[in-house]
Parts: sequence; C-alpha cells; structure tokens
Amino acid sequence: MDRIGFIGLGIMGGPMAKNLLKVGYSLTVLDINPQSVDELVKAGATSAEDPCDVARESDIVITMLPDSPDVEKVVLGEEGVIQGIKEGALFIDMSTIAPAMSIKIYEALQDKNVQSLDAPVSGGYMGAENGTLSIMIGGDRTAFDRAFPVFQTLGKNIVYMGETGAGQVTKTCNQIIVGVTLQAVSEALTLAKAAEVDLNKVRQALLGGFAQSKVLDHQGERIIEGNFEPGFKLKLHRKDLNISLETGKEQQVPLPCTAIVAQLMDAGMAQGFGESDHTTITKIFKSTDRA
Repeated sequence: MDRIGFIGLGIMGGPMAKNLLKVGYSLTVLDINPQSVDELVKAGATSAEDPCDVARESDIVITMLPDSPDVEKVVLGEEGVIQGIKEGALFIDMSTIAPAMSIKIYEALQDKNVQSLDAPVSGGYMGAENGTLSIMIGGDRTAFDRAFPVFQTLGKNIVYMGETGAGQVTKTCNQIIVGVTLQAVSEALTLAKAAEVDLNKVRQALLGGFAQSKVLDHQGERIIEGNFEPGFKLKLHRKDLNISLETGKEQQVPLPCTAIVAQLMDAGMAQGFGESDHTTITKIFKSTDRA
C-alpha cells in the first residue's frame, strides 16, 4: 500500500486520518496541535517535523487545512511539501480553498513531475468519522484513478468533476446551498417559536414534505436542542462563502442570496459565535435566545 502523509488533524482531518490507519495505510502526520498528533501516534501513525518531512516519507500527501493561505504555505513554503515530495508522488488537497489556488498548486507540482488533485469534501464531522463523506475531485483522470482506493476509505459519494479546480468550484456550490438553506431553516424555526408552535412537530411535519433536506434534518435538530458545539465552525463557513462570492465575481455571476447570508454570518461572528457551529447563525434572532 502507498505510504500516506496527512497534514491537518482538525475536526475533519483527525477522523479521516484515523480511518486510513484502520484499513492498514502507513501514515505520517503533522498538525500545529501537538495533542492531535499524539492521538494519531498512539493509534499507529508516525509524526513529522514539517511538511517537507511529511512529503519526503510519503507516496501520497493529503492536506486538510482551513483556508487558501494555509495550503499555499504548507505546500509551496520554504519547508513546504514541494521541497520534499518525490517525483512520481501524488498530492491531494481535501481542504476547501479558492479554485485559483488549486490551479496554482497543480502547476507548481507539475514542474516536479508530481500529480495533484483538489478533492474537497462535504458531510461534516460525522461523515469524516464514519467514512461517508461526499468527495468532489478535480485534476487529471490518471491521478483520480490512483487515488480512488484512498477516497473509498474516506467517503461514499465519490465524483470525478473534471480538470483542476472543478472540485473546488463544486464545493463552493455546495456551501452556497448549505448556507442559504441553513438560513431558511433558522428563519422558519424562529417564526414557529415566536408563534408558540412546537418546534419538534414543525420539523417532523416539514421533513415529510417538499421542504425536507439534510440541513433541516440534522442542523434543524441541533438548533432546536440548542447544541452549538462545533461540527463545522461558523467562521469556516463564512470563509467558504467568501470563496463563493469571489468565484461568482470572477465568473460574472451575481449571488445575492449568498451575499446576504455572508453578512448574517458576519453579524454572528461579531457577536462572538465564530468558533461555534454554523447553526449559531440562528442566534442572531432574539427570539431564538431560548432555543
């Protein structure tokens, strides 16, 4: 089996790395949080000093990081992946970043005769933990075919989208739909609460009709329970919508609903909810303070 390097062991990356260990991959890991690294080492992984060290020890390098600048630094920086990665290796970025950054990294690694894929994911912490993520992949088809066994360990809905950057464009579309739907669910439950209608019954009724969605199912339940422990942080979803708006500008596509939700997320972050789950968007409504 290929030796895998995994950089970024956060809410999503940690469970993903563990799933790779469970099926027998040799894993070298790196994260800024020593506790996250220690947890993986105890499970059988090997730690590394820097991204260059990870790449030097790996046939496949995977990154799962917060934003475009993080990925750029880890991959193209002075001690980055590009400094240690071997000719013929494969790089897979599973972060959510700007499509333009995926293309920049692809071109830089091509000069090293290294294949590269952008493969962002959807499914949250539970999807990462259960190995049921939706993975949307951009890059060369030969690289996708090589990476497919790895993707099968991490996800269930694995879709090759096309050339480099296509995976990230697909992910930004995903984040638009989730964000706007989450706002709709928040508004609907706020209205029901203000009218003193049982929120659990409202959710049950709507799940049986045309309004049914995973957001209403899973996130609606969290809102009703007042469970705002981070499964996906509000600040990260806000970052993703910025990517959506920038991509829309590049393609000359207006995204008015996305812009409104982004502003509401800004309001939530200004109230100190950035580190909480993105469902805290509902807390900008006074009537949900008791939710």
